[in-house]
Amino acid sequence: MRFTATAAAASTVITFQNLLDAILVATTAIAGHDLFDLVKVRCLEVWSQAALGTPSTATVAFETASGDLAIHSDTSLGIKPAYVIAVPSKKSLASFWTGTAGGTCFLITCPAGSVIDVHLSYRTSNFAPALTQNALVGAVIAEIYWRGLDGLAAAGTNFPPPAGILTI
Repeated sequence: MRFTATAAAASTVITFQNLLDAILVATTAIAGHDLFDLVKVRCLEVWSQAALGTPSTATVAFETASGDLAIHSDTSLGIKPAYVIAVPSKKSLASFWTGTAGGTCFLITCPAGSVIDVHLSYRTSNFAPALTQNALVGAVIAEIYWRGLDGLAAAGTNFPPPAGILTI
């Protein structure tokens, strides 16, 4: 899934709930359910271009089961953009199948205009689907919608999905 940072992000927390809320199905005009129940992060790629000769830094930090942070970072040099490929370690919570109660998945720091590719695996389960964390506005029942990387509506997120897909 690809997202673009519309504003600078400084250690912005992305939770497992946010990743699950990124794809949802509307059950009423104001309520939606996550399309999937479990998520696992394969890797994150972040590109950040320098602004007017000023270096920019992109950082992704995965939280481990012990609470440590595994940090992946790069800084742009001249015309070379900062490029981070962040793969969660085997000890990272992000490398396990996790549901909405999982808490923090990763933290991201990047300047405005950064492009973020999130490579995820999703699964369903036999449990009732979880409600999305944030209410919908004017949704069409049974439509599948995309939200921002932070789980917020496309109009209010700093990490919107690309244009051309159905967002809410």
